Amino acid sequence: MSLKNHFPIPEGIPDKIEVTDVLDLHGFFPEQIEEVVNAFIENARTLQLKQLRIIHGKGKSRLKWEVHQVLENHKDVVSFSDASPSSGGWGATIVELK
Repeated sequence: MSLKNHFPIPEGIPDKIEVTDVLDLHGFFPEQIEEVVNAFIENARTLQLKQLRIIHGKGKSRLKWEVHQVLENHKDVVSFSDASPSSGGWGATIVELK
């Protein structure tokens, strides 16, 4: 029995979400960043990814600051830095995992 029959998916929400090496944080609040970034890294480890890109935007850099706080203390992060200009520049962070 499919859960879809009991809990229909609202229109506009995809049936599947493809997990990639990119996380776009536009639309998230600063208070959500720690949980979202930690879950993203956990999924990346499961997929055996070694490099990630987190898009936080350029704006006032509050999301970037929150992301960097999580990355500084994460046991699986080797290093992180601003993305190249072609990958978002200072509006995105490249993360290297163990």
